[in-house]
Amino acid sequence: MNVFTFTGRIGNNAEVRYTANNAAICSFSVATEAGYGKNKTTTWIRCALWGKRAEGDLPTYLLKGAQVCVSGELSAREWEKEGVTKTSVEVNVRELTLIGAKPVAAAPENAADFDDDIPF
Repeated sequence: MNVFTFTGRIGNNAEVRYTANNAAICSFSVATEAGYGKNKTTTWIRCALWGKRAEGDLPTYLLKGAQVCVSGELSAREWEKEGVTKTSVEVNVRELTLIGAKPVAAAPENAADFDDDIPF
């Protein structure tokens, strides 16, 4: 069984793109911390949501700084860049929970058009 669950904060707004087969994928990175004081470390984990969840409203809430709890299948990917081997930790998201306050939505563009003389 390959299940990895963690909490952290999103590093950048989620990005939705499509594969050659027109499958939606929503990707974002989450920073999770371990330890405390001088021993505190941060690990960045790349996350991917697939299918209808990637196309729906959920990505609009996956904003930089939002706190999330993620659960899914963990994998590691290695590649070489300029002669140095690098490793990326990735999660294929199965469950995602937004933690904390709801992101603040921008005011409607026509907010100035509302009548301030309403008596209630």
